[in-house]
Formats: sequence, C-alpha cells, structure tokens
Amino acid sequence: MSDNRYCVIMAGGSANHFWPVSRKSQPKQFLPADLEGKSYLRKTYERLSGIIPTENILVITLARYAALVREMIPEIPEGNILEEPYGRNTAPCIAYSTYKIIQRCPEAVIINTPADHIIDDEAAFRKDIINLLDNAAMHPALMTLGIVPTEPETSYGYIQVTGKRMGTNPVKVKTFVEKPDPELAEVFCKSGEFFWNSGIYAWKATIIMEEMKKYTPEVVSMFQGWERSLGTPEEAAFLEKAYSDCPKISIDYGVMEKTDRSWLYPGNFGWGDMDTWEAIQEHCGRKDKDGNCFLADKVMADSDSGTLLMSTLRGKKKLYAIKGLKDFIVIDTEDALLICPKDDRQYKDFLSGLGMPEYEEFR
Repeated sequence: MSDNRYCVIMAGGSANHFWPVSRKSQPKQFLPADLEGKSYLRKTYERLSGIIPTENILVITLARYAALVREMIPEIPEGNILEEPYGRNTAPCIAYSTYKIIQRCPEAVIINTPADHIIDDEAAFRKDIINLLDNAAMHPALMTLGIVPTEPETSYGYIQVTGKRMGTNPVKVKTFVEKPDPELAEVFCKSGEFFWNSGIYAWKATIIMEEMKKYTPEVVSMFQGWERSLGTPEEAAFLEKAYSDCPKISIDYGVMEKTDRSWLYPGNFGWGDMDTWEAIQEHCGRKDKDGNCFLADKVMADSDSGTLLMSTLRGKKKLYAIKGLKDFIVIDTEDALLICPKDDRQYKDFLSGLGMPEYEEFR
C-alpha cells in the first residue's frame, strides 16, 4: 500500500434531501443506510480504509458536523477532520483539503469522494478505485470515475467521452452534461458514449492545483497565505476569512468542464447516488413483487405499488395499514409524518413550504 495515497471524503452537505428523516442537524450522509446499521459516511470510510492508510484518510465537513464525524469514525486522527465554516460547494472544499495534504506529502495522489453513495459490489468498487488511483499516479490527468449506465436515469448528470467505451481503459472526456429529460437520457444510454457522473475523482495534488489556479483563480486567491496558516492556531481565523469571501462553485463547473486534462475511468459495480427517494427504494433490498419497499416493523398493505414506507419508530409495535397507494412515500418519525407522491419535483415543491417561520423547529 503506497503511503502517498490519500483520500478525502466530502461530507459537508446540509440539504434536507430526505426530510423528515434528514434534518439540518443530521443531513443524509450521517443517516444509517435504510435506517439500519452503519451510516453512509461510515460505510464510505470502511470501503476505502482497505485501500488507503487510515492516517491518510481525511473527512471534510461543516464545522457544526465535526462532532458527528468523530463519533462515526473514531479511528481517524483528530487532525484529519477538516472543518469548513460555511458550505461553498466542492471547489473550495477541494482547494482546502488539497493544501492540507500538500503540507504533509507534496507528491500525494488523492481520491475525492462524496460520503453518501451506495455501492452494491464492494470488491469490484475497490478494484476500480485502485485502478483509478494508479492511472492518476502515472499520468498528469484529472481522473473521474464514470459509472456505466444501466438505465436512462434522469436524476444523474452524465459525462460524454470521445468515442465508445472500450473495456476498462481510461477515455478522454468530451463534455459534462446536466441531468437530462427522459428522451435524452434514452439516447445517452444507447450511444455507448455516456456515463453517469459519480462525483468521484483522483489526481495528483500538484496537478489539480495547477488546474485550479488556471480555471478557478477566484477560489485559489482566497487561500493565499495557506502555507503560513494551515496547521497552526490561526487556521480557523484564516478559513473564516477565506470562506466568507469565497464564491460557491463546483469542481465540475469550475475545472472539469474546462480543462483538457479530464479523463474518465469506467466503473461497473452497482452504484447509486442517494439523492432521491427513488434511489433509496431502488437500493433498499426489500422490494416486493409490486415494487413496494416497506422499512417498518409491521405493515398491512393492499393494492399498493411502487410505494416506499419508512419508519424510524422501530420496536414500538406500531402497525402501518395502507391501501391503494401508487408511487407514494410515507415517512414516519417522532415529530413528523410525510405522505407525498414519490416524484422528486413534487416532493421538493411541496417541501419548499418548510421555509415558513412556523415550521422552523421541524427543519
């Protein structure tokens, strides 16, 4: 195992994608997968700890979630939890974490990954991650892990490569594409030139900073003087100023869509981005013949299809009786009950009402 390999787990998201299970105080990356067992963050750490030395795994999160990270991953050193004062998307997150790693190991090769993915075949995932890192170590490239699409999914971004995929060889990236409509997604899948964008990247620390200086100088300039401040008692004050003035910008938009060093490594291990209720249901492992997924102690159901029922009230001998629901979500927690069509747009439109002052205690 090479000691110059580092991993940054990005666990700073605070959006309530899965309200009422997810709240501002505990976003989705800290929730147990299917509300049972280990959290998404913990599972992400364990998948990577067999590839990267524990002392080389860093988690970057918002300062208010640092205690949750320590609780869920007690193994990693205290200094490996990086605390962002504000959320500014992935480009500032990657700049900060890369500078911290350069202080330790200027020749580092880094994998950056979100904390909220579901992986079906972990052995295949680890093999692909090792190959991704090997390619990043051998070439002055910005490698992204693309997922071979299994269906015309509309909730993921896509990456187009130059020509059809050929086995597991890296392919030059042609363009990044936002979430498509169903018709376009169908075309993407049939073409053989498009992959789902996993948001997992690998590169040499020096290469990503070269490209960030070129394409996101507005971010890099906020970290001027990092050599004298990071790793010292002045780090928190330095970050407060840097993040206060830093623009919100993603690494995709800021760098990956503009650089000529963007390459894709094809991954095929059963992947899901936990960003919608549909994704939760797809990977819950409990779907019945009618496509229902019931995550509760006792359920009496009749004539339901495509419905997700989830309860956090385990062990309370509560019976859920539902009839005639099609493509609905029913989510029951201690202080809130949600019953809503599963369609992501309808769900998000409906939950925009949570912004009203009278619902503040429930956000």
